[in-house]
Amino acid sequence: MSPARTLATAARVLRQLRHDPRSIALMLLVPCVMLFLLRYVFDGSPGTFDNIGASLLGIFPLITMFLVTSIATLRERTSGTLERLLAMPLGKSDLIAGYALAFGLLAVVQSTLATGLAVWFLGLDVIGSPWLLLLVALLDALLGTALGLFVSAFAASEFQAVQFMPAVIFPQLLLCGLFTPRDHMAPALEAISDVLPMSYAVDGMNQVLRHPDIPGDFVRDALVVAGCALLVLGLGAATLRRRTA
Repeated sequence: MSPARTLATAARVLRQLRHDPRSIALMLLVPCVMLFLLRYVFDGSPGTFDNIGASLLGIFPLITMFLVTSIATLRERTSGTLERLLAMPLGKSDLIAGYALAFGLLAVVQSTLATGLAVWFLGLDVIGSPWLLLLVALLDALLGTALGLFVSAFAASEFQAVQFMPAVIFPQLLLCGLFTPRDHMAPALEAISDVLPMSYAVDGMNQVLRHPDIPGDFVRDALVVAGCALLVLGLGAATLRRRTA
């Protein structure tokens, strides 16, 4: 793996995104708008916003980055750009790392905006450090980026890429503990939720929400989310293939 080639790939992806300001605006602003709406949906019940808002602070970046990354990467596959890049002396790990770095930088900006808005403008009451919220939101966004890169290998069109969201994201959304505590679920569903990364992302957000220090469970949750992101990036590199000889 070459750092120079990885940086060159990331710079190329960012230059392409720069010519699509509408997508960048949607990517950065949609999570903020959703949090703003959520705050005033529960205007008469600030406690509910605190409980749900912290969890959604990690879920929104994951979903947004999943959609953007899967569609943008698939567009490069269908346009032939990816084929041309793979014909060059560029390692698959350089390519995947470059994409992850470019979209990861966007994830940093997106997570910073969403966390800052929720904590300092919408009054999200967090007992722990807001920086830990930002850390988990960033890890979630990177996980969404990794999942998007991975599923793009299995989609033949942008429509199919979007259809992966109900298959990959929605089950995690239902089982992550957002709607009911995971230990209140049927045993089989609780067991499934134990192996889904979004469950650990929501648990990590709740740890920051309720504890002033850094509990061991938070460290475990953060490591699981980061490990899953790295694992999926590795799978994305393994499934990267040239479609022409």
